[in-house]
Parts: sequence; structure tokens; C-alpha cells
Amino acid sequence: MRITMFSINPLYPNVITGGASKHLRSVAIHLGELGHHVRIMCTRIEGSDTRFLWHPNVEVYPVLPFKQPFPQPYAISGHDMAQVVQLMGDALHDADRFYVHDGELLFPFLSERVPTVVSLRDNVYPETLHGGFLFRGHRLILISEYSRKFVLATMGRFFPALRERIVVIHNGIDWDTFRPTPPRDILSVIPVDPTKHKIVIHPHRPEESKGLLQTIAVADLLVHRCGWDTLRVLAPKWLESQNTPELLDFYARVQADIDRRGLTEHVIFHDWVPSALMPEYYAMGDVSLSLGSFAETFGNSVYESLGCGTPAVVARVTTHRELLPPDLIDTVDYADTEAAAALVDDILRTGRRTSQATLDYLRTHYGVQRQLDAYANVILNAEHSTPLIYRHPVLNDDTLFGLAPWCVPSVRGVYHDFNATYADMGALGRLLIAQRAGISRRQARESGIAAAEFDHWFEAGYIVPNSDAFIDE
Repeated sequence: MRITMFSINPLYPNVITGGASKHLRSVAIHLGELGHHVRIMCTRIEGSDTRFLWHPNVEVYPVLPFKQPFPQPYAISGHDMAQVVQLMGDALHDADRFYVHDGELLFPFLSERVPTVVSLRDNVYPETLHGGFLFRGHRLILISEYSRKFVLATMGRFFPALRERIVVIHNGIDWDTFRPTPPRDILSVIPVDPTKHKIVIHPHRPEESKGLLQTIAVADLLVHRCGWDTLRVLAPKWLESQNTPELLDFYARVQADIDRRGLTEHVIFHDWVPSALMPEYYAMGDVSLSLGSFAETFGNSVYESLGCGTPAVVARVTTHRELLPPDLIDTVDYADTEAAAALVDDILRTGRRTSQATLDYLRTHYGVQRQLDAYANVILNAEHSTPLIYRHPVLNDDTLFGLAPWCVPSVRGVYHDFNATYADMGALGRLLIAQRAGISRRQARESGIAAAEFDHWFEAGYIVPNSDAFIDE
């Protein structure tokens, strides 16, 4: 088959910039190895508009004139948008299948003639969300149960038939690669000595919501309260081509925080680590941290770190609440610096590594071959689709509402994944926890909760109408 793929992220011959591009590359090469011809259209960046190969059957064309660097890729002229449509249309004229990676192609008419599969890789960026509402393909691939619930509570509210088109395919990790690996070549890249230093890894791109400031706050406690004088925190610098004024401002704030806390010698910013060295990088650490509020749809780095033997301390947000049983991973409430520092201190003192039970669970549930086979099956068997029908849900006093799938009760209040805040929902919160089937406005009113309060929590995104309670016009 001839398969055309789309990525709004720029792609490179030998550099992996994140989980989305990593999985796209794996899926494309797998299809190429099966004998299919794959053409990937992606965003161009300065000096990189030349076609290259990931595999003899996988061609990458970095030619689409989206704005770079991220964010706001659609902040381009009408002419450039027309160019995107022209180039994509040309790439689809002889295609047997079309795969849209991350759902960010906002021209759904392009796929009308070709059986189309779309995957959504995040629940945050506006282009992905917009693409979700525009979805008209044969199958929608989501990478976690959390994402399925999110989509059904948002896009699915208006397109009931979307439920039947969703396929959940968890990210897969190559456990033959991400396994305990003695650090050798990585030591020539990063100036640390595992025999002398206690190493904390922050393996994330430099977005504030990825938790770098939280990592620094934990390091402060570890150095100045717990006495870890040899602590070294490792954090990657972003690719120069992706720097923005906002990112440079964030770096300045981070450096000021480091200086204020007296951590200059303890925090090391290093160049982006080549993918081939990532197992050594993870294994070199005593612990990795993922303490940010970013609403992950999977969160690869946590599980790659665990696979390499390095424990991860993780904020209890989004998918990190579901991908591993709670006894197999160290989690804390978001913004609980004290609890995170206590866990890291214990890991450093005991020297414990990833448990065998955790490794066994990861290998059983998140293997790469299962993922690749599932993607190939969905893409190769895609068919022409009938349009999804918009159904407007009429919300009345008897419509049942429940906690949104992105909200979870905690001792600090109800945590909202997309606000990164805790809220005291009072009597309504207690009712919702007690009655998981949902609460209507009428029932809330009978329990003494004013309609204005009920509506406030709906408008703030803490409660959503239950999908099976909709009444169509």
C-alpha cells in the first residue's frame, strides 16, 4: 500500500525531539518493513527542507510552511495555508491510506477521498483539540484510557457515534533497549561522575508545566535540609531551532531561582541527549522526577526510566494515576514538594532500583511490538467513513452530571488536571463522590446546593454531563 502520513512537528533524520515523533518513526518504519511505501509530510524548518529517508520504504518531506518554532503553528498567512492544502493534496492523490499523527491537520476535506486514521497524542494543545472536534476519519487512536474518557466528555458530547470509532492503543516501549544499561558513552556528554555524585534526572523538554521549577524546589530540600552535598540535577536544553522569547524568559526565571536557592553547582543543563544514549542516561540516574502538571496522555519518560532500573517520583496527575498500580510507582500530589523530597531522600539513602514487579508489569502491558501490530492493523484496515452526525445535547434539571475525568478528589481538595489547582467543592463534591452515577441539578437543589453553585462548577470544568444522559433535540 501507499500510505501518506502527516506530522505538524518537524522531523529530523537522526534526532528525536519527543514522544510523539518517536512513536511516529516507529510506526512508519514498521509499516515500511512490512513492505508498504510510506510518505511523511511534516513542517519545514530553516535549512531542513530536503527529503530524507528513515527506511528504504519511508520518505520524509519536511516542506509544510507552518510557523516555527512552536506554539501557534497556524499563525501563518492565507497563502501558506493554501500551500499546506496544495502539498498535502498532492501527497494524497495516489495514497491508499492516510494517517494523521496528533490530529493537528485542520483541513478535514483533505481526507474525504482516502480512508483515514487519526491519533491524538495530547489533550492540551489547541491544534490537537480542534483536530479532535473536526475528526471525520474511520478510526481515532487514543493512547490511554484517560484520553478516551477525556474525548468522550468533550468531543463525544456532540458526536455520540465517535465512541464506536475510538481505539485505545497504549504507547509501547522497546524493553530490549530501555533496560538497565551501564553508563559509558553518556559520561563523555554530561560532566557527572556516578561514583561521586547522587544524580537526579529531569528528562523533559523545557516547558514550565513539565515541572522543572518543582524539581529545583525538591533539590533545594535535598541539599540544604537532607545534606546531599554531592547532588547533581540533570536537565536537557531545548534544540536551538525551537527556542522562543517565552522559552528564553523561562530559562532566565529558572536560573534566577537556582541562584536564589544556592544550587548553581548542583543543577546541570546539558545538550539534548541522542536517542541511542537515552538508556545510559536514565540508568545513570539514582532517581528521575516528573513533578509537573502537564496533562500527559501517556508520559513516556517515566516508564522508560523505570525500565532502565531508575525509580521515578511522579506527580499524581492524568495518566500517571492509571498506567501502573499504585504499589508499583512512587507518586505524590502535585505541588507537594515535601512529600517528593522525602521519597527521593529515601531512594538515595537505600539505593533501591525499580522493583522486579514493576518491570514485569511494564513488559506485560506496554511492549512495543503489541503497539506496532495494533497501529498497522488499524491503518491497513481503514475504510471510507460516513460523516459523524452532530447531536446537540439538551441539558435540563434532570440531566445527570459527574466529576470530569480530569478531576480527582484528594486530601487537598478536588484536583483539576488542566488548571493544576485544588478546589473545595463542598457539599456537591461529597455528593458526587458518594453517588458515582451522577447528580442532577434537581437532586443538588434538593440537597441544599444552589443552582448558581452547581452551574459554577460546570462552567469551571469540574463536572460534566454524563454521556448516556443526553437528550437529543
